[in-house]
Amino acid sequence: MSIDRRDLRRRLFELASAQGGYFTSSQAKELGYSHQAQAYHVKAGNWRRIERGMYRLTEWIPGTHDELARWTLWSRGRGVVSHESALSAHGIGEFESAYVHLTVPPGFTMRSDAVALHRTELPADDVSERLGYRVTTPVRTIIDIAAQAPDEEQLARVISDARRAGLITHRRLRSRSEIVAPKAALHIERAIQQETP
Repeated sequence: MSIDRRDLRRRLFELASAQGGYFTSSQAKELGYSHQAQAYHVKAGNWRRIERGMYRLTEWIPGTHDELARWTLWSRGRGVVSHESALSAHGIGEFESAYVHLTVPPGFTMRSDAVALHRTELPADDVSERLGYRVTTPVRTIIDIAAQAPDEEQLARVISDARRAGLITHRRLRSRSEIVAPKAALHIERAIQQETP
């Protein structure tokens, strides 16, 4: 049975659209693209090879956080965007990092020079879904940042940004941090005292 090429392209576009324009070789194979067809599409310029086994549609217009979908695919869906990368995804604070931060389960063995890995099991309540990736909630993100003993003025700005955006309340942040990371709770309390009204 022959596969309609237009239908194949449509299905690939739908898949890639939900993943920031990215897709893996195995996903393309499941749709019906043989390895020879994949090589053809790279050579023809229809797909751009990102790394071994990962592609992006050449005509894809990049969005703000598409790279986060790429690293989620890289982690085979096991990574959750967290820490400084999650702050960026939520649009709060001024913390910067040269790495993409992912929280992965203990025992995760993949590595990349572009990724900072944090190993722990995240409760479902601490994770939210985005198009193409999962990200820690604003409350969990702030707790994770606070646990690293950051500059408290910067942390105060993050908390203030998140509160003004309606993403957190002081009460929820305090109570959750006492459960998740008591050390972080101390930094959060100090930062809240410095927070500008």
